[in-house]
Parts: sequence; structure tokens; C-alpha cells
Amino acid sequence: MELKNLMFKGKESVLHKPDILTCIANLSNDEVFTPPWLANAILDLLPQELFEDINTKFLDPVCKSGVFLREIARRLIKGLALKIPDEQSRRNHIFTKQIFGIAITHLTALMTRRSVYCSKTANGQYSVCETFTSENGNIDYENREHTFKGKKCVYCGANMNEYATGSRENLENHAYKFIHLSEREIEEYEKMKFDVVIGNPPYQLIDGGHRDDGSVNASATPIYNLFVDFAKKIKPHYLSMVIPSRWFSGGKGLDDFRERMLGDRKIKIMHDYLNSHDCFSGVEIKAGVCYFLWDSFNDKPCEIFTHYENGEVVKSIRTLKEDKIEVFIRHEILVSIFHKVSQRNEKSFSDIVSSRKPYGLCTDFFKNEIKYGLPKVFDSKPNCDFLRIHGLLGGKRIIKYIPKDYPLPKGAEKIDKWKIFIPKAYGCGQIGEQIPTPILGTPIDICLETFLEIGLFNTEVEAKNALHYLKTKFFRALVGIVKQTQDNTVESYRAVPIQDFNERWTDEKLYKKYNLNAEEISFIDEMIKAM
Repeated sequence: MELKNLMFKGKESVLHKPDILTCIANLSNDEVFTPPWLANAILDLLPQELFEDINTKFLDPVCKSGVFLREIARRLIKGLALKIPDEQSRRNHIFTKQIFGIAITHLTALMTRRSVYCSKTANGQYSVCETFTSENGNIDYENREHTFKGKKCVYCGANMNEYATGSRENLENHAYKFIHLSEREIEEYEKMKFDVVIGNPPYQLIDGGHRDDGSVNASATPIYNLFVDFAKKIKPHYLSMVIPSRWFSGGKGLDDFRERMLGDRKIKIMHDYLNSHDCFSGVEIKAGVCYFLWDSFNDKPCEIFTHYENGEVVKSIRTLKEDKIEVFIRHEILVSIFHKVSQRNEKSFSDIVSSRKPYGLCTDFFKNEIKYGLPKVFDSKPNCDFLRIHGLLGGKRIIKYIPKDYPLPKGAEKIDKWKIFIPKAYGCGQIGEQIPTPILGTPIDICLETFLEIGLFNTEVEAKNALHYLKTKFFRALVGIVKQTQDNTVESYRAVPIQDFNERWTDEKLYKKYNLNAEEISFIDEMIKAM
């Protein structure tokens, strides 16, 4: 039997034991190949009658392996069997009239054509479609350039120093066509009247940022949000994409995107995986991943499926946005807990959490204080009134010393208070994470940027009671509403209420104060380990 007659025959074909697309190594953690089972799970969200309609049009604007278009073709070949009985005529119609793609690189264009047409050229000898005259067929690739204004690309925000022509010789410039469409081109795609836009976009671009410790290319800018936004611009009936879940509560430059998504009642279904490994084996994506079905005619609450690491799947039907908080609360039971807490209108714990660099001292200050124009620090106590500085060196916590009259860049006015220091980065955003041992800061303790500062407290009793509070399961459950990545900021504590720290707080006392029921208490106790 010829190769093209074996294609799309299903699992019985030896060509699909195993499916080659399950075996491809990912390009990077930012450009991840979609496994066939996941592509099919996403396609299952769509009304299946779409695959029985000879006029349905599909677009994957971010083709990598071609798995979405290949699986769409399978379904169409089966679904149109009665309407176009001749198999070759059916293929010709499907591939020329119904399936379209935009590849992210020249290599992935070849891969996609091979997956979909069984030939790296659409008009090749072994192509399953006999009517293409061009090599590309309906799977396009165009090597575009960024359009810089100032230091940034006006379309995707790429840093000119990193991605300008000439600075990336023999490297991809990642000017993905779909998010670099002009208004005229957007109108042309809109006129094609796509019923479905579907895909797994690139997630971020290295933006050339430098950390204070001097590491280069240590930061990145999300771009998956741009693919979602551009897809909506061409006005499909349905849109489905698999993207990182960090947009739920954080992410650089994602505030506007999050606001739009949370308020978008057209999002009909969403699957949220707390662990990215459950979707992409061997790939760690902080905060997990999600995929959604956006239906231009939907105006009902969203069906949300939360996938836990133990395989449990919890379904809820609710709006994505809750009152009094600008994040998506992943766990349904935390929604009711949050509402019980927020209805008391107490001040937020974030009010007593510092921003970065509480004393103006960078993470790498211990390596070379002279670099910052400041006097030398000491490894041992000096023969004068001194302060202790808590920081990291070589990945280990250490303490160094300075005279009490040291010219700190900021924060000198709060030295005489009690405080708590906690790391500004820990865990990976899972609910109820253990907090690496907090430090009880006395009136002679300060810290580097390595830590956030909590306080300020007038007495040791207040500081110790606050320290005991942040170790409770209740406290860490509410932190988990917002903190969904490794990054720990003042915003991580916006859902946590402040308490009267003249008294000691326990979980039992907090459960009673906020009138939590047995189910809510059980959720916290089972999900969160005691510190």
C-alpha cells in the first residue's frame, strides 16, 4: 500500500506505532511541542459537528510539529466521508479549503508539511493532496523582521539589542508572523472567516534583562498573551490555545491581559493543570499550564476543570473573576474561603510587607560593596555599635556586619524596629508551600534584596506572634491564591488579612474567627503540610 494511503488510517497502521510526534524533543521550555493526546483533548472541546461540515476552516497560527492540523485532518477525513465519498477528492478538498497554518520557523514549516501532507513540499510526489501547485500549500512561513521604535519592537516588545538584524547571525530572530501582522493583514485573515483558531504558541522572549547579581539574559517577557489577542482580532467563532497558567495572578506585562481574560465571558471551558509535567513531559513551566475554549457566542459562566498532581480532576462552573481580587482563584473551595475572609474588610497583610530592597542593598552586595560606592562590610563583629546584614553568598545564608552609622541607601529610619525576613523567591507556586525558615529580625538586623521584610513591630512579642501566624496553614493557603510562581513579592500577600499581633494565632483560632466549615477546614488541612 502506498504511503499516502496509509496516512490517516488510525492506530491500526504500523506508521503510528509509536506516533513519531510523541518522540520529538522540545525546542526549549518556551517553544514546546504538543503531544498528540493533548492536541486531541483540546480538539475534543470543540463541537464535533465542525468536522462534518465541508465549509469549516481551521487555522493553527503557531505550527511546530503540525500535530493540531494532522489531527484535524484525521477527524475531517472521517467526518466528511458521506459528503465526499471519494477519498482522494475528500483529501484534496480538506487540505486546500479547510486547513491552514503559519509555522514559527522554516524548520517547523517543513515538519508541519511532512506531518500533514506526508511530504515536506505540498506538491511533492508523496503528498496526500494532489491539487497543490506550490511547495508551501496552506502552511505558510515567512521570515519577518522586528519593527523597532526606540529599543522595543512595536508588535512584540522584543529588545533591539537582542533581536535586531545583524545581532543574531545564524539564529532565529523570533519575529513570529502572526503577532507581527499589520492592520491590513489582520483584515485579510478576518475575511477568510476562520471557524477555529487553535494552537500552542511560543511562551516568552528573553528580553536581555540583567539581574542585580550581574547575570545576563536572566529575565524574559511573556508573548503567549499576544497570540491570544491577535487570534481574537481575526474574529474566529472558536479559539483554543494551551498557554502557561501564570497569567492567573502574575507575570511581567500581563496585568492588562489578565484583566481582559478574567472579564471575558466568552471563555466557555478551561482546563487548568497545576503541574506542567502532566501535559509536557520533561518540561517545567512554573505555575503549570492551561488550555481553554473561547466561543464568540458564549455568555455563561465557565466550566473549569482543575487537574491535581494526584490525577484528581475537580470541576466547577463559575466566572473567572471574583469580587475584591484581580486574580483567578484556581481552587473552587478557596473561593468560598476568600469570600468569608474578605467580607470582614480587614487590612491586607501586604500592608506590612516591604517591596524589593528594603534597605537599598542588592543581592550581590556581599560580593563587592565597593561596586555600589559603599564602605566595606565586616565578616565579624566590629568594635563599635553594629548592625547585622542577612543575605546569601554562594547559595548559603550568611551574616555580615556594619557600623550602626553606616550610610545605608534607604531604610535607616526603621532599623530600631522588630521585623521578619522571608526569601523573595521560593518554591514554585504550589498552594501551601513551605516557607524557607523565616528570620526573626531584632532592632539590629537588616537584609539584602535576597529577603522581603515583614513588619515593623514595636515589640518582640508582636514579631513572634506574626511569625507564628505566617507559619499557619490558613496563612499559606491564602498566599497560594496569588503566589503561583517562585517569585515572592508584596503582592503575594494581598489576599491575606492582617491580625492583632498582640495575641497568638493558631489554625483552630483562625478557622473559628472566619467561620470555616468542615469541608473548607479539611481542604486546608489535607492540602497543606504543617511547618
